[in-house]
Amino acid sequence: MHVTRRGVDGTIGPASSIRRAGDHRVVAVESVPRAWPTLDDVVNLEIRRTLPAGLQPYFEAAPVAAFFLGISSGFGFAMIAATLTSRLAQDGIKKSTVTAFAFTFLAFNFKWLWAPLIDSIRIPGLSRFGQRRAWLWLMGVLVMLAVAFLGSLDPARSLSAVIVAAIAVGVLAATNDVIIDAYRIELLEPQQLGVGSGMNQYGWRIGSAGAASLALVIAGRADWSIAYYTCALFAIPAMVVGVVMGEPVRRQQPAAVRGVLSAIAAYFSPLSEFLRRDGAIVVLLFVLVHKIGDTLANLTLRLLFDDLGYANDEIAFYDVFLGFIAYLVGIFVGGALYGSLGMKKSVLVSLVLMAVSNFSFAALAAVGHSNLGMAGAIGFENFASGIGGVTVVAYLSALCNLRFTATQYALLSALASIAGRFLTGTTAGGLIDTLGYVNFYLLTTALAVPGVMLFWFMMRSGLADLSIGSAGRTDNQ
Repeated sequence: MHVTRRGVDGTIGPASSIRRAGDHRVVAVESVPRAWPTLDDVVNLEIRRTLPAGLQPYFEAAPVAAFFLGISSGFGFAMIAATLTSRLAQDGIKKSTVTAFAFTFLAFNFKWLWAPLIDSIRIPGLSRFGQRRAWLWLMGVLVMLAVAFLGSLDPARSLSAVIVAAIAVGVLAATNDVIIDAYRIELLEPQQLGVGSGMNQYGWRIGSAGAASLALVIAGRADWSIAYYTCALFAIPAMVVGVVMGEPVRRQQPAAVRGVLSAIAAYFSPLSEFLRRDGAIVVLLFVLVHKIGDTLANLTLRLLFDDLGYANDEIAFYDVFLGFIAYLVGIFVGGALYGSLGMKKSVLVSLVLMAVSNFSFAALAAVGHSNLGMAGAIGFENFASGIGGVTVVAYLSALCNLRFTATQYALLSALASIAGRFLTGTTAGGLIDTLGYVNFYLLTTALAVPGVMLFWFMMRSGLADLSIGSAGRTDNQ
């Protein structure tokens, strides 16, 4: 049998050996140089050799690819989060209805239900290019079409149609996230998870904030439909990554499914494998509660900005330009913390900073319309999120078993925000009206404390190490 695979360095060559590992096959790759340059070749020759050693990992091919994957991942969420919130608020839709649209995000919380299909089902025709790439291209096209359809509707005339379209965007964007996350984790080597996760979060923020701000600017000068049509193009970067990088080398095919009982067992295998690990319940509880305050705060920020009287251009400038700079700094600080303190201590530091960032919005609400105050609050929140993007996301990625990457990361990422999104959709609008913005953001700060304390316990008990899956381990571990 002749097998060719893409190597870690981007080269393609014959497999030198094939070995069994559990119920999946692992192909050992013997790299053979290609006749044309790879992304790694270009980055190495043009950029990496001119940079300090500490910066070079950020310009390796896989982390750079993770950045572009993040752009396409972030924009879909923005289309039904900040952008749709601003559009509904400007159309005079009442606050309770606007915050209820948070239920459209439930697809991101339940995407693990259909994630096993992405791990196992081959798409006819496209799968000859690789299962991960086939799903990456298919979902990119579907998300673009769904966003364009949502943009073609008028909330003032048919709010029910907007709800249906927003749900469609949510489901397709969530499914796109599943394949993007699986592709990213399998593309990165264990030692690249910190830098790669940070670059992915950096791309996510650019995709999210960039699409949201671009939509605001275009809507203010043309109309919302053109804004949505334009932003749909943000799905393209991930599709291009699939073309350039090929099928991930670390991908491990689950066991073949034969019969109904085998299919049922295979469906629950990702969860059962995770639950068999030491301290699995504690780890899942941490994932569930650590982001409640952060999610609850961030999904209501546009309501705060609107009530404080900020114009679209002001939101675009402070939330994107200054936030962009602060997030960039946060990513590199997060990388430095990850490298110097290690995974556990850097995660703990980032959890504390993200909790404090919610307090900054309470301060902004107390001050009122202040450009300096908005710059400070947005800047600190993006700085803390940048650090968390390197540390917390790397930890969640490392928890995955490479046989079930799509399903397990979908479950972990869904749990990370489900509580905050549920509270946003059910009580956020009422809490803001009852407590006022200052007390509301003080409450979100308090809700972040349990996650900090639980991870501290995981560090002391050793569970933070014992829970790591094969995605975070080298072959000899």
